[in-house]
Amino acid sequence: MDKRPIILAILAHNEERRIASCLASLPLGASDVAVHVVVNGSSDRTAEIARGFAGVTVHEYPEGGKSRSWNRFVFDTPDIAAECFVFVDGDAEVLPGSVEALAKALAADPQANAAAAMPRNGRHAEAYRQAMIAQHGMFGDLYALSGRFIDRMRAMGIRLPEDLIGDDGLLCAMAKTGLHNEDHWRDQRVIPCPEAGFLCQPASLLAPATLLVQYRRMINYSVRHFQNRIISDIMRGEGPGGLPRRLAALYPEWLPRFAPRRHPVWWWFDRKALARMARAAAS
Repeated sequence: MDKRPIILAILAHNEERRIASCLASLPLGASDVAVHVVVNGSSDRTAEIARGFAGVTVHEYPEGGKSRSWNRFVFDTPDIAAECFVFVDGDAEVLPGSVEALAKALAADPQANAAAAMPRNGRHAEAYRQAMIAQHGMFGDLYALSGRFIDRMRAMGIRLPEDLIGDDGLLCAMAKTGLHNEDHWRDQRVIPCPEAGFLCQPASLLAPATLLVQYRRMINYSVRHFQNRIISDIMRGEGPGGLPRRLAALYPEWLPRFAPRRHPVWWWFDRKALARMARAAAS
């Protein structure tokens, strides 16, 4: 087993335009870091481009879904062990020193289960940073989990629901509760790490491709909104052990309780999200 102090996992879906910039921003030559690119359901050259980088191990899965691929990498890949697991989205660029800062933050606090990096670009970056520091929040673009926490997840058989939108929100909650229900919630188990940061590509009217990505992202955000209501109910009760393999199994029970929000920003995307969830419930 190649157990290095840090395992760096980049999760990517159809990121041929961004994956090279992402990988170039990482400490690929560091002796204490093992770099893995997890390509899920891609139809473009993401995996091919990643294989062109020395020192990178590529895992390619035909099915899409970030949470499904997260599970496969963390739970089903042989000999994956480390003191610290750092997760990066394939469209993000990681600022120098960020990976080391996240690992250092976790090593300095044995009670911590996760460490969160901060966004460094975009119109609302400063507001997001302040909120993350105050609330001990976590963005999926760049975060770290302690090896101890991953070991406990494995021992307890706790996986992410395969159809979950947004691994970061649920993992943040599980980190704060120590894999119990919300009665055990402690914000301090997630460390905000201002020394770690990432850049993401914002949507732009000058780049139509980014607008399409943002449109799809907004629908996903709406699905995530409704999924979070289901997950919050589970976390208040049984806790992570009560999470289903697929959240769609619970949609028939929950969909009658849901309606699009009246907010003009969200009404249309909520309608699209609920239609998608209804199709998933019927399949």
